[in-house]
Amino acid sequence: METKARGDQRIVLHNVSWETYERLLKERGESRVPRFAYDRGELEIMSPSTEHESISYYVGLLVAVFAREGGFGLFGAGSTTYNREDADRGFEPDQSFYIRNADRVRGKPRIDLSVDPPPDLVVEIDITSPSLTKLPIYARLGVPEVWRYDGDSFSVLVLEGEEYVEAGESAVLPPLTGEALSYLIEQSRSLDIAAWLDEVVARAR
Repeated sequence: METKARGDQRIVLHNVSWETYERLLKERGESRVPRFAYDRGELEIMSPSTEHESISYYVGLLVAVFAREGGFGLFGAGSTTYNREDADRGFEPDQSFYIRNADRVRGKPRIDLSVDPPPDLVVEIDITSPSLTKLPIYARLGVPEVWRYDGDSFSVLVLEGEEYVEAGESAVLPPLTGEALSYLIEQSRSLDIAAWLDEVVARAR
C-alpha cells in the first residue's frame, strides 16, 4: 500500500476487484468524499484538502462565466462517478462539464457511460503528486479534454488518438488558455469574489 501525505490525503490499494470497487461506491452512498479512481485493479482513495476544494470551486465559476460569455452550452456534472465495467476503469473528477454534449445529458438523474458520452472537460487538481496516474483512465473512457493543475499552474491537455498533448488553448472552451487559467486561479487567492468575478468576465470578453 502506498500513501501520499500533505494537503490531500491519498491511499492506493492494489489487486482490488471490480466487485469490491462497486461495493465501496455503494457503501459510500451519495457522499462525494472520499473520491475513488479505479484502473484495472488499482484503486486510489482520496480525501481532498480545503485548498483543493477551493480551487475546484473557483474553476467551476470560471467555466460558467466563459461559457456564458462565449455563448456555449454548459452542463456541470461536478465529481460525478464515471465508470465502465467493460473498460475496467472509473474515476471521480474534481470537476466535469458537458459543453458540446450538454443537451445529451441535461436533465438526466444519472450518467451511464455505456449509453451516454463522457464529459467534454475534466478538471484534475493535483496539489501534491498523484498516487495514481489518471490520464490513461480519462483517455480510455474518451474524455476529449483535461485541465490539470499541478499546484503551481494549469495545463490544457487535448486527447489525440490514445494520448493527451498539451494545447495552446482549450478546444471546448476557446479562447481560454492554461496561462489565463493559472492567472485567474492565482487571483482568486487574494481578491474578494465580486472583484474576482469582474476580472473573469473581463477576460472572457
